[in-house]
Amino acid sequence: MSAFSARYEAALVLAARAHRTQLRKGSDIPYFTHVVHVAAILERYGLPEDVVVAGLLHDLIEDTDVPAQQIADQFGERVRDLVLAVTKPDDNHSWEEQRAALVMQVEASNDPHVAALKAADTLHNAQSIVHDLRTDGPVVWQRFKRGPESILPYYRATLQAVQRLLSDHALVAELEAAIVGLEALERS
Repeated sequence: MSAFSARYEAALVLAARAHRTQLRKGSDIPYFTHVVHVAAILERYGLPEDVVVAGLLHDLIEDTDVPAQQIADQFGERVRDLVLAVTKPDDNHSWEEQRAALVMQVEASNDPHVAALKAADTLHNAQSIVHDLRTDGPVVWQRFKRGPESILPYYRATLQAVQRLLSDHALVAELEAAIVGLEALERS
């Protein structure tokens, strides 16, 4: 018996291949580890397989040359739609405008599964920054296009959007705790 389905395995393989040359910002850590963490968070909270598979694929459209139609063809329209719902709008706007539009896009979906996917993504990113701040100190912020004065409000806005769709789900509580921890570290 396999620990995961053939569909999950196919998503793992596609994500590994598509992200094979990418690293996490300012590190030697393969980017692929992020999508695996996001999927693991979703799995831990008992989300359906479509959502977990979307967790593995959530950055493909944004960060690779894998088209949305390929995701639909291989994994179904629902997975494609979940991925599209957490994909940043076009790059013709400022970082702040893109993030505000993404938060509105997540909220406008009115879909708790989209909210869970975005929450898991933000949770892993926040946890990674907390870890790196504890290890490397404030120099960590130099890895990003924006500093904590922009990233923290974006995380807060994301939290508020997912709270509206998931209310008292334990994933929301974990995300809030991670953001509070990140804010506390930044203040210290």
